[in-house]
Amino acid sequence: MTPFVLFGRAHLIAMALSLVVAAVLIAIVRTRRAADTPIRFGFAALLIGNWAWWFALAYQHGWLTIGDALPMNLCDWATIASLAALIRPNQRPYDLAYFWVLGGTLQGMITPDTPYDFPEPRFLVFFLYHGGILAAVLFLTFGTGLRPWPQSLRRVVVWSLGYLVAAGAVDFVLGTNYGFLRAKPAQATLFDFMAPWPYYIAELIVLGLISAAIYYMPWFIADRLRGSTLPRPRFSGGEGSG
Repeated sequence: MTPFVLFGRAHLIAMALSLVVAAVLIAIVRTRRAADTPIRFGFAALLIGNWAWWFALAYQHGWLTIGDALPMNLCDWATIASLAALIRPNQRPYDLAYFWVLGGTLQGMITPDTPYDFPEPRFLVFFLYHGGILAAVLFLTFGTGLRPWPQSLRRVVVWSLGYLVAAGAVDFVLGTNYGFLRAKPAQATLFDFMAPWPYYIAELIVLGLISAAIYYMPWFIADRLRGSTLPRPRFSGGEGSG
């Protein structure tokens, strides 16, 4: 098996495919609105099926441990939020999916936590999973009309702090490393440029706030260019909801 090559051919193709697939499906739904539901449910089936494939592979090869089996990685929570928004488009789960996927899952695709290159099963599972979530959020945003609002920032900050507490509690009780709250990843990531443990946890919080601001900024600018009157959210649970 070939060791994974960061920014190698397979890595770049996998990242590009997630963007290309999203762009094609967005173009389809903009010309044929009836395709919206089949595409959303197709994404949901892909994410659920890939999750099941990972557990089957992990069980078969003895990779499944307490540090892998629980849905306590941020990408797991992003997947659950994405599934909820795909199955029944709603502002609340979409907000979490939008910020968590762009701020976390996208970073995971850039610096993947996978040991081997294409076509090793863990490579396929990793990029189908992360690329599928990214493409799904892009489709929800530019294909269905969902978008973040000012209230979305408060919602994602509250839920992100809730994730931090939940993952930290699980790590403390079980000795796991969900959220990389007890140790940095073994692979080369942005963690390498951060302070030693536990000080980088504070840096993660600050970076999370900066990330949320960055990914909301295009919408903030667009709203200001359009004027002070904002369009109403297309789906329930919009700007004024908690």
